[in-house]
Amino acid sequence: MIILAATPIGNLGDASRRLIEVLENAEVVVAEDTRTTGRLLQALQITNRPRLIALHDHNEKQKSAELAALAVEQDIVVVSDAGMPAISDPGYALVAEAVAQGVTVTAIPGPSAVIMALAISGLPTDRFTFEGFLPRKPGERRSTLRGLATEPRTMVFFESPARLASALADIGTVFGDDRRIAVCRELTKFYEEVRRGTAAELAEWAAAGVKGEIVVVVEGAPPRESSAEDALVQVQRLVASGVRLKEACAEVAAATGLSSRDLYQAALAAR
Repeated sequence: MIILAATPIGNLGDASRRLIEVLENAEVVVAEDTRTTGRLLQALQITNRPRLIALHDHNEKQKSAELAALAVEQDIVVVSDAGMPAISDPGYALVAEAVAQGVTVTAIPGPSAVIMALAISGLPTDRFTFEGFLPRKPGERRSTLRGLATEPRTMVFFESPARLASALADIGTVFGDDRRIAVCRELTKFYEEVRRGTAAELAEWAAAGVKGEIVVVVEGAPPRESSAEDALVQVQRLVASGVRLKEACAEVAAATGLSSRDLYQAALAAR
């Protein structure tokens, strides 16, 4: 079978007894980075020396069929550098191939930056969506955010510390500067920190520079209003963020049920 094994996201004390037991008995460990996994085995005082096979973004498609076939003969433990494999990390293609080949897939649950950040954010946790990393390029990032502007569920993102300030600024531009956010930094580590505030407040804070691994939790959109005045405000906000007027009217019309033509005429009259 294939065993997806969650590893600590920072604090080694979060390694479960099951994880240690499986690693102690594993013959084959498939790792996102074999060097990182080698250091983890050493840090956890694992005396076993399994065969380490690299599986990363650049070779996953090519290696998955081979590894799934190998898992027919023996158990394969799959780990990423931190957290659960296949969740914004290599592993999905391998699991899909294993399922297609009829190979059993199971998992050893453990640390999750997504769930931990959501739990401590102070934002609604009953319904949420994980969106991974936002695009690097500003234009693509704003386009992605515009697609999420009316998402009512709490949203969770990963972000690079180098892009955090610009990402928060774009969230404020597209979602509104008053949208509530929690920025979770270095989770489970010595310098763990959670900053809570509005998009505008946190963008200003992040502009000074932030270090570490970042998870951003964003409040979902409030219930959509269908009044013409509120819809016009939504159109104007989208236009201010770079969307063409006709496209902004079509997007808001689809969300509110109002006439795109009427919104267009109202937007022109309000200029």
